[in-house]
Amino acid sequence: MSDTIRIYEVGPRDGLQNEAAHLSADEKLKLIAALARAGLTTIEATSFVHPRAVPQLADADEVMSRALAENGEQVELVGLVLNEKGYDRAVAAGCRRVACGVAVSETFSQRNTRMSTAEAFAACERIAERARADGVWLRAYLMTAWVCPFEGRIVPQKAVAYARRLWDIGVDELSIGDTVGHADPLSVGRLLEQIGRRTDMSRLAVHLHDTQVLGLANATTAISAGVRIFDSSVGGLGGCPFAPGAAGNLATEDLVFLAYKLGLGTGVDFARLWEAVALAEKLVGRPIGGRIRSWWEAHAPDEPQFSIM
Repeated sequence: MSDTIRIYEVGPRDGLQNEAAHLSADEKLKLIAALARAGLTTIEATSFVHPRAVPQLADADEVMSRALAENGEQVELVGLVLNEKGYDRAVAAGCRRVACGVAVSETFSQRNTRMSTAEAFAACERIAERARADGVWLRAYLMTAWVCPFEGRIVPQKAVAYARRLWDIGVDELSIGDTVGHADPLSVGRLLEQIGRRTDMSRLAVHLHDTQVLGLANATTAISAGVRIFDSSVGGLGGCPFAPGAAGNLATEDLVFLAYKLGLGTGVDFARLWEAVALAEKLVGRPIGGRIRSWWEAHAPDEPQFSIM
């Protein structure tokens, strides 16, 4: 089992899509650069969806092309796409790593993408076929794997079946999502154990939100289950505009500190990560930060070891 965790930073995409403030392309690029300086090597930079659906990310084409030009050798930049039109835009912008997604919940699928789950699967299959032909790396999200804001608890067997189906279309990485942050550690462990029997655990990720203050507990359970890829967002930014009650993502700084306490490496410079948190806070114009923030600010001057990666 690996003694390192790979962090898949979603702040510039999932973090900003639910913010009232609409950042300029220049501001988004500053945030991506700050995250790269902190040592985050995989960053989901934007989403190629219709501007009316997510106006905060209407500049996806410009952001991706400029981010690749400025940071492409330093980080792996990913663009979220939901259909072939989005895929076309991503590739035209120079993107070589894309993500698609399917929700276990039919209701959430309709609210989030205006597609049925069957249509979402079909879209992912077409994207996967094109990605293979184009040599483009592909991740898939399995959304609402534990709880749906409209349908309630998800039957685990259904989530396992959907995960297997996504895996079978040939994705390079599969992220299991607690989309509204209502999962608990026991259900997280049980589901990941079942999915892990049918997939390559080294390419399985978890996407957690901290709505009910269980993000870190769920992450710890996932680590115990063998997961080593975690989605997180700088400052805990995020939330889904189509999922009522979904609070921010698991904060990257909380995840990095958890890994440190467990003796797992992340490659992230904690001091520089806080510079990125400060920048994100300035850009969105409101206080942000993970649960470790108050302790870190009180003790950082006396704890120089936390500058290690």
